[in-house]
Amino acid sequence: MMKQRLHGIVLTLALGLTTASLAESGPEPSSSGLRRWAEQDYMFGDWGGLRTDLSKRGIDFEFFYAASLPDNLAGGLHTGGLYQGGLLMTLDVDSQKLIGYAGGTFHASGLSLHGEKPFSDSYVGDLNKVNMLDLPNSARLWELWYQQKFLDGKLALKVGELSIDRDFVVPELYNSLGAFTLINQTFFFPTLAFNVYDIPGFPPHHHGLASTPNAAPGAVLRWGPVPSFYAQAGVYGGDPDQTYSGTRFNLSETEGALAYFELGYHLNQQTNDTGLEGSYKLGAFYHTGEFADVYDGVTSVVLSAAGFPAPDVRNRGGNYGAYFLAEQQVFRERDKADPAKQGLIAFFRVEGAPSDRNLTQFGINGGLVYRGLIPGRDWDTLAVGLSYLEMSDDIRRAQQDANALASGFGLPSPFEKLADYEGVIELSYKIQLTAWWTLQPSVQRVLHPGGYVVSTTPDAWVGILQTTLRF
Repeated sequence: MMKQRLHGIVLTLALGLTTASLAESGPEPSSSGLRRWAEQDYMFGDWGGLRTDLSKRGIDFEFFYAASLPDNLAGGLHTGGLYQGGLLMTLDVDSQKLIGYAGGTFHASGLSLHGEKPFSDSYVGDLNKVNMLDLPNSARLWELWYQQKFLDGKLALKVGELSIDRDFVVPELYNSLGAFTLINQTFFFPTLAFNVYDIPGFPPHHHGLASTPNAAPGAVLRWGPVPSFYAQAGVYGGDPDQTYSGTRFNLSETEGALAYFELGYHLNQQTNDTGLEGSYKLGAFYHTGEFADVYDGVTSVVLSAAGFPAPDVRNRGGNYGAYFLAEQQVFRERDKADPAKQGLIAFFRVEGAPSDRNLTQFGINGGLVYRGLIPGRDWDTLAVGLSYLEMSDDIRRAQQDANALASGFGLPSPFEKLADYEGVIELSYKIQLTAWWTLQPSVQRVLHPGGYVVSTTPDAWVGILQTTLRF
């Protein structure tokens, strides 16, 4: 079955390259219906004029489909591959165009996630998740919110069912949910932010992170006094909706609340700016819930497994972290009017969190993204990313003490290697087959999957073939 799917992808690629070739050559390209079809923004075009008519009235919609064939080629938990897919649907309504009321925007979005799951947990054993589509199957509401702008657009308040990764730590130049340049999820939203989830095996506290595809009731206030600077703060329910339908709108004192704060600076992003573009973000987060002490948690799990009475696990009040994200265009092939924005972008991100209540304590990733490297392939994108995610010092200390205790009783050490880090190297090339269709191979090297917290899983080689459609 996997081989048949791969054959189908190869045939698809051949057809797409033929289409792209027709779109770039020919004596009278304007008379080619195939060329016009390849160059339109959506596979189904204007939907017989419906898309344009609705847009004039302030109603815009989007359908985006992504399909992936991740395959663990060597190492990890075991080799093998599967199919994963997702359909994204969005609806945006502009109050000014619709009813003449300025500054309002209504947004609704949904997701249909399907395929064989999970991949990372079954084949690789990594924390970062090599495939952004490696999410539980569901047909669910994603976001549902209303935003109102004030003071000539300088102040905005958004309220509703929100995902944090749509407003905070958002890449603007090198990656996005609808335009993947790197497929490993840590290059989209940092894995360290997921520390607010309960650690498996520890006493549960029922809290987590409202990130795609999950959302939580929340509000975001954003202030941008000048185009180049903004400050924003958001507060969200402390336990996101993880139901199949995504319609559990719930706030609970026991689940706590999760707050995010961010300052942002945009460099040369205005129309008249001639310099190279940049985006810089400094932020922090705080969760009000209680979190199990990780030293006590590891000790309790080890003693329980050995048949000894498990000690009580202390709770730590609150959880927090900080981050910095920098994106900078370092080379531009043409002027700013180039629709493909050909050139080289560098990105860098660093995050930190306390070691006494978290699985990971430090993360750093960065890379390079070049659009239009090959002459005549202006919209293709080559990307390389590297990530280092460090495990908690307190987990490592608990493992050392557990090994020493076992040695004192003449027993084998429960931890062959101590928790250290998980690393990722990804190389991908996204082929823009048509204006609405891409094909993207990705190769990833996963170092120390799982960071040696539970087991010494071998390093893995993962290949992913992904295609996307806009219709």
